[in-house]
Amino acid sequence: MGRLVPTGVDGVDVVLGGFPSGGLIVLAGSPGTGKTCFSAQFVYRGCVDYGEGGVYASFAESREVFYDNMKALGYDFEKLEEEGKFRFLDFLTVKEEGIPHVVSMILKEVAQTGAKRLVIDSLSAMAQAFKDPHEIRVMLHSVLSKICRALECTTLIVVEGPCEDKVAYGVEGFIADGLIVLKKNRQEGGRHLRKLELVKMKGTPTPQTEYVFTLKDGFKLFPSFKVKPVDKPRRFKPQPEDGQFFSTGSPDLDLMLGGGYPKGSTVLLEIDEHISTLQYHLLAVPTCWNFVTHGRGVIIIPSAGVDANLILKRSEEGGLTKDEVANLLRVCVKDDYGFKLEPYLVPFKGECVSEDYKRYLEVEQELMERTGQPILRVTGADMLISAYGLKETVSFLRFDASKIRETGGLGILILKPGYRKLAKILASIAEVHLKITRECGIPIVYGIKPRTSFYAIEMDVSNGYAMPKLTPII
Repeated sequence: MGRLVPTGVDGVDVVLGGFPSGGLIVLAGSPGTGKTCFSAQFVYRGCVDYGEGGVYASFAESREVFYDNMKALGYDFEKLEEEGKFRFLDFLTVKEEGIPHVVSMILKEVAQTGAKRLVIDSLSAMAQAFKDPHEIRVMLHSVLSKICRALECTTLIVVEGPCEDKVAYGVEGFIADGLIVLKKNRQEGGRHLRKLELVKMKGTPTPQTEYVFTLKDGFKLFPSFKVKPVDKPRRFKPQPEDGQFFSTGSPDLDLMLGGGYPKGSTVLLEIDEHISTLQYHLLAVPTCWNFVTHGRGVIIIPSAGVDANLILKRSEEGGLTKDEVANLLRVCVKDDYGFKLEPYLVPFKGECVSEDYKRYLEVEQELMERTGQPILRVTGADMLISAYGLKETVSFLRFDASKIRETGGLGILILKPGYRKLAKILASIAEVHLKITRECGIPIVYGIKPRTSFYAIEMDVSNGYAMPKLTPII
C-alpha cells in the first residue's frame, strides 16, 4: 500500500498526496457536514480525471435523488453510468436477511467492472440491518478489508454521527487505513465554519490535523495560506464603478460587499492575531491601486510595521508609474526620520494633533483640487495612538469620518490587535466593518457591517499582481 491514488477532491491531495491504493477510509460526521459531497467528488473525479471506474452503494438515498442532487453540483453520474464507467447500487430498503446478498452484490460489481473506487454510504444506515454491531466489524474485516484490497479498490465508508459510534464498531482502530471527520461549528454571530479533522492516515505524515473547507461549488479544502510569486508582473487593471460605490479593487470583495465601499464611508478593517502584513494588504492595497488608476489621490498614515519603502514597493507591484506615485500618493512620515523628501512623502511633527490635522487637510485639499475628485485615506490607528494618545486619536478619527462624508471620499482604518476598547468605538463610526482572523492556517474575512458569512482568503497572482481570492464557506 505504498502507492497513493489522487482523491480528486479539491485541496485534499495538496495536503495528503492521495489515499493509500486499495485502502479503507472512514469518512465520519453529523448530517449536513458534506460527507456525500466529498464521497461523490471522490468517485466522479476518479472516473473523469483518472480513468478509475467507480461504484456507489447507497443505503441512504435513491438513485433519482442522488443523481438530481449531484447534477446541481455539475456531476453527471447518469452519463458516466451510460458510458459504463460508474454503477449506482440502491440499497435503500435492504433488510437484515439481505445483508450477505448485499455484500456479495457490491463485491461482484467491483470485480466485474474492474472498479478502483468504492463508496458505501452509509455504514450507519447499513448497520441498522444488523442485530449485533460486532457483525459489522466481522463483515468489514473479513470481506471488504481483505477482498477490496486484493482487488486494489480504494474504499470510502461513510459513517453518520459522532465519533463514539465509530468506536463502538471498532472500525477506525482495527480496520481503517484512514479516518476523516467532517464538522460544522457555529461561530460568532451565528456564522458556521466547516472543518475537516484528519484523525489518521496510514503512510502519510500529518503535521496539521485540522483544515477549513467549504461546499461552495463542491467540496474544497483550504491548505495553509501560501505566498505565491508573480512570474510575469503586469499593471493593475482598474475595476469599473457605479455612482453609489467605490470599488475595493477586488472583484471578489466587491461581490462579498454587494458592490464595494459606499461613497463617503469609513471602513474599519479589524485585524486579528497571527495575520501577516501581506495577508491584510491583499484586501487593502487593491483599493489604493484602484483609486490611483482612476486618477484619484491617496493619503496613507502607515500602521506599525509598514514604512514608506514598503508602500512604494506595493505601488510598484501594482504597476503604478513614478508620475502617478509623485502626483497622487502621499505617505505621512515623522519629520525627524531623516528621509530624503520625495514628492510622495509628507513630514509631520507628531506632537500636536490639531496642528498636524490642519496640515493633513491641506494635503487633502491639494490633491482634490488637482484631480477634481475625492480621495482615499488609509490610516493606521496604532500609529496615531503612539503619537497622540487614545483620547486624541478618537477625536481625530471621529472628525475625519465626518470630513469623509462631506467630501464623498473613502476612509480605511487599519486596527491591529491590542485595541479592543478602540475597536468598539471605531465600529460605531464605521459604515463598513470587516474583520480578518485565521483558522487552521488560512486567513478568513467576514463582514460585521454588512453582515456576511466567512470567506477564506487565498492569494491569486494570475493577473500579474497579488489579489485576494475569496471563497465563501457554506
